[in-house]
Amino acid sequence: MTPAERAAKVGQTMFAVDTASKDTMGMELLACEPGRAVMRMVVKPLHLNGHQICHGGFIFTLADSTFAFACNSHNRNAVAAGCSIEFLRPTHVGDVLTCEGVEQTLSGRHGVYDMKVSNQRGEVVALFRGKSAQIPGNVFPEEDPA
Repeated sequence: MTPAERAAKVGQTMFAVDTASKDTMGMELLACEPGRAVMRMVVKPLHLNGHQICHGGFIFTLADSTFAFACNSHNRNAVAAGCSIEFLRPTHVGDVLTCEGVEQTLSGRHGVYDMKVSNQRGEVVALFRGKSAQIPGNVFPEEDPA
């Protein structure tokens, strides 16, 4: 299995049972490649806060979900060890948010990943950095996951 095939299968396997991202948030998984993932979400009225802009927690969730697919793309179970986000501009009902996550480094059990959340006009609305830690196991079983 090639790294690209492995990552695609990780994406399919995880997304199939990701109730939070898929069903609750209405996200779409657009790509899961080695060390990279792309997800999309349309801002709906249920995402709005008291200022009638998208609640930062929902933008964070989009970035965090994208981070999960990127850091698990090698078929080694990985979880967040820490993360931070910078909110740069508000988003509104109907905005289409796309998050691209890219692996910056993977050393041993630890990785660093950067997420960029943009709106449909290509404006960056948030930047997120996540640190991952690998834990025992694989997303799907394979004889030689290396």
